[in-house]
Amino acid sequence: MYGSAFCRAYNEFGWNAYPEVFAEQLLDWIALRGMTVRSCLDLGCGTGVLCARLAERGVETLGLDLSADMTAQARENFPGLAFETGDMVRWLPPRRFDLVTCTGDALNHVFLLSDLEQIFRNVYGYLGDGGAFVFDLLREGEIPSEEPFELAYSDSISAVFRTARQGDEITLRIGVYENGAMKYEEVIREKLYPPREICALLEKTGFRVIQCADQLIPGSGNHGTTWFIAAEKAGE
Repeated sequence: MYGSAFCRAYNEFGWNAYPEVFAEQLLDWIALRGMTVRSCLDLGCGTGVLCARLAERGVETLGLDLSADMTAQARENFPGLAFETGDMVRWLPPRRFDLVTCTGDALNHVFLLSDLEQIFRNVYGYLGDGGAFVFDLLREGEIPSEEPFELAYSDSISAVFRTARQGDEITLRIGVYENGAMKYEEVIREKLYPPREICALLEKTGFRVIQCADQLIPGSGNHGTTWFIAAEKAGE
């Protein structure tokens, strides 16, 4: 779970570029499929950017994140929107949604296949008939080199990323420095999953997989290093 210092850095360093880009692609994807999306639940909502971009298009949104500090930052960023803190393995909303999203490799933070299966069953339950579940997963090519690399936020503040891999498990250490001195460090652990295994698990829980590709919109020319998977709940 992300700590408060990391959440502030995440917000202030401008690491919201991915949800900004994904939101535009998702809106195009929805239009291409001819879907009507009036409501969306964003699992692992982070600082709330995706919810905000969908809300700007008239979609009623709800964001969920395991980190109370992330949801606090999301509420600060977008006070007019709804965000909740909870574990997607156990959390159940009181309503259904037309669309459920889970991006920023949030599902790679789930280490047990049984927990992923429970999440998929949960999502299937709170999707409306014909609703879609769209999420991403880390690909091999997205994992940065094990050599440390640095991103500068200003002349005095920077972040250093160090990645280590053992089998299918990834450990990312992010140290934030001010004037050369470390202010804090966040340790993030993730697990790689073969997309075929994930698609089979979706089908086991009742979904129909409609897409598994390295681009959300195939042929768009925006080749990615992430697996984009979309699944549909057939009408009952």
